[in-house]
Formats: sequence, structure tokens, C-alpha cells
Amino acid sequence: QVQLVESGGGLVQPGGSLRLSCAASGFIFRFNAMAWYRQAPGKQRELVARITVYGYTNYADSVKGRFTISRDNSRNTVVLQMNSLKPEDTAVYYCNREGDWGQGTQVTVSS
Repeated sequence: QVQLVESGGGLVQPGGSLRLSCAASGFIFRFNAMAWYRQAPGKQRELVARITVYGYTNYADSVKGRFTISRDNSRNTVVLQMNSLKPEDTAVYYCNREGDWGQGTQVTVSS
């Protein structure tokens, strides 16, 4: 079955960086677009970044220039590099492939 396992979350100070990773299995990774979503307390889940099978990317306006999504088809992994983190980036971050979701990883940005 499809499995998406996130890792890399944690507590970081404003201005810091984190690297989230999602290990995928149970489907042909290279044939699927992948995405990262996030959900902050009391808010709806929102798209953060998406990468197509060809490597084209798109980002939420709030993270453009700070976050970078990438994929490694040889390792069935999608990565979200997050720089210049802000307190408003605090959320649970989820890896997504179509209707499949990972368990989420908590990112907290606080001094």
C-alpha cells in the first residue's frame, strides 16, 4: 500500500532553517507529482509547494523565495528545504501524493 513517511521537523528559531524529507513507497514514484501541505492550529490545510514529474515547481506566495521543493527519483524521496523561517510557518507539515497523506511532522518556529 502507499506509504508516505515524513521526517525532519522540530523546533527552530526565527530566521533558521529546517529540511523536511518524505520517503515514499507503494507506487511508482517517478510517475507522480508530489506536494507538501501544512496545517496550523485552527486553520485549514494549505498547499505549500508542489513538484511535477518533470520537476516543475510551484509555491504558496507566503513561502516563495524561502522554501524549495525537490525530488530524488532514485531514492523515492521528496524534500522541502525551508529557510528564513518565520513564526507563521509553525504548523504540521504533510507529504502528499494525490489522495494519500503522510502522518505529518511538526514544525515550530519560536524564540
